Amino acid sequence: MEGFRVLGGEKIEGQVRLQGAKNAVLPILAAALLPEGETVIRDCPDIRDVYAMGGILKQLGCRCEMRQDEMRIDSAGLKCWEMPEGLSKQIRSSIFLLGPILGKLRRAAVTYPGGCEIGLRPIDLHLKGLRALGVKVQEDGGVIRCDGGEMHAGDVYFDYPSVGATENVMMAAALLPGVTTVHNAAREPEIEDLQRFLNMMGGRVCGAGTQVVRIEGVKKLRAVSYTPIPDRIVGGTLLCAAAVTGGEILLSNIRPADLMPVGDKLTEMGCRISREEAGMLLRAPKRLKAFSCLQTQPHPGFPTDMQAQMLAAACTAEGTSVIVENVFENRLSHVADLCRMGADIRVSSRTAVVSGVEKLHGARVTARDLRGGAALVIAALCAKGETVVENVALIDRGYAKLENTLAGLGAKIERMPL
Repeated sequence: MEGFRVLGGEKIEGQVRLQGAKNAVLPILAAALLPEGETVIRDCPDIRDVYAMGGILKQLGCRCEMRQDEMRIDSAGLKCWEMPEGLSKQIRSSIFLLGPILGKLRRAAVTYPGGCEIGLRPIDLHLKGLRALGVKVQEDGGVIRCDGGEMHAGDVYFDYPSVGATENVMMAAALLPGVTTVHNAAREPEIEDLQRFLNMMGGRVCGAGTQVVRIEGVKKLRAVSYTPIPDRIVGGTLLCAAAVTGGEILLSNIRPADLMPVGDKLTEMGCRISREEAGMLLRAPKRLKAFSCLQTQPHPGFPTDMQAQMLAAACTAEGTSVIVENVFENRLSHVADLCRMGADIRVSSRTAVVSGVEKLHGARVTARDLRGGAALVIAALCAKGETVVENVALIDRGYAKLENTLAGLGAKIERMPL
């Protein structure tokens, strides 16, 4: 086990270029099963989830290797339709492979996926979408077995705009004859990115970014080189880090519109944010002001993946902030550790009321999920004294060497064995 040792009190200042988004890259890696030839994904982040997905692809028979920041996948050897249990349980995104494996081999089997313990996150919507395409699904002893021998295009309606379920149906339908229509589809930027990738390979997908996505199946797809969108969550995390330390940061390789909900809240807290030729610039005040209320919602609402980081920023803001988590029922587990650092937070069900204190103090805390771990690091940056954040393997799932990035911006942080 490893941890981060952080000595708080240093301003976060400088420039960072964002890499490809974790939440865009993982479904794109799954979709790389669909074409023939070698697919190259550029600007691929050096994170644990990417390597876990690569490991699954290898065990399925694909050739897969990382060269610097490029992932190369050749699916010519794909013959196995049963996903490896061990790796599949490491990451939630293993469920993305159901759609493309069914699209290519018409059979698939996977154990229930793993990932952070932030709530139930049932896969019912994934299976409902596949059933609407004629897939026969049988759950047997924790293994989901799918028979796509009678797959067909069709209409899919989701009770909730699930990102993963929308992406799974898009990939499953890409090679199906006929037209598949997804109603109440998720609208996240990563959905649009998957559409761009599929269409670059010769697919016929339209409507991503709206509530209705239409997929016209094609006979085959061709391999391409592709650069995913930059990571809006990493960008938002770094903005919060600069904000709580009274710093200044310039983010390059960024799509400002994707960060609008986060930028709006940070502006409410007193930060000055501007669009520069080189990217997005944030200048923080000496002390942040509280925001009135933040409620997480599906896109274009405030992203649940940024809730924990904003809560950490609110801990030392002047005034009282209210946060309501509407997406996951167990995404406030970082609160107890923030309180250990001196924060004043009251939680009732999915609502957290944060009364800002002048200063946090260092403590030994534990990352309990990916984004909650990042929130603890943000708090440690502005805390008085030394903080040790344990279990940073969870943080490594979504941030490429976060300690190096922050150290390059002036933080006193190092990785340490525990």
